[in-house]
Amino acid sequence: MHARPPSLLSTAQAAEYLSLRPQTLRKRRLTGDGPPYIRLGDRPQARVAYRLEDLEDWIAQRTWRSTAAETVARAAK
Repeated sequence: MHARPPSLLSTAQAAEYLSLRPQTLRKRRLTGDGPPYIRLGDRPQARVAYRLEDLEDWIAQRTWRSTAAETVARAAK
């Protein structure tokens, strides 16, 4: 049995949880199509963290039962 990850994850930890490369997660943060994140400070260089709940919600929003359902949902946006 695996231990549950901490509630705040670094970019590297979040990327591992999502099976992505950290660079992919950084690019998605830049373009706005990644999961919500928290900047732990006021400066642009401040550390970024991800809440586990936000990662799980982001995964759930991208879960489909068929390609047809996904196509219809994306066309409606």
